Amino acid sequence: MERGLHHGPRPVRGAPRARIRRRRERRQGVRAKAPRSLPSRRSAPQESLGAGRDQLDHPHPDRLDDDQAQQLKAVLARCPELEQTAQHIRAFAELMNNREGRHLGQWIDRVQADDLPALHSFVNGLGQDLDAVVAGLSLRYSSGAVEGHNNKIKMLKRQMFGRANFDLLRKRVLLAA
Repeated sequence: MERGLHHGPRPVRGAPRARIRRRRERRQGVRAKAPRSLPSRRSAPQESLGAGRDQLDHPHPDRLDDDQAQQLKAVLARCPELEQTAQHIRAFAELMNNREGRHLGQWIDRVQADDLPALHSFVNGLGQDLDAVVAGLSLRYSSGAVEGHNNKIKMLKRQMFGRANFDLLRKRVLLAA
């Protein structure tokens, strides 16, 4: 079979599907629907945003209202693996919030005792650099400020790509610091 030979109807070129649909609707006398506009950010209900940024989508289980608590309880009752996972995640959150990195080994042992492959993968990742994880969970020091500066420099670098030379980039980085 030679290249370039078409067997069957040739594809229509240069006519997007929307244009074809509009033509067909005009012929049939059907009026096209007006495109729906998305709601603006200001029209979103404010009560759904929660009190803080951490509560936008997933509020802390202790801060759920009665209806939400009942829904969570029903979902966890239907799936024992999900209940175990939730318990382990809450325990890990307590380790992080209370800076109790010294108890991480016990938490890892409890997770490995259960049959939860997703958490086993997480625990294996923690085990690859256990000393650093324990230090991160125990010490009050944070690299957040350094990470913020790195993020800002990368953003400036992306903005300046192809626009000017290194001297101008250097000036913008120093002014931003």
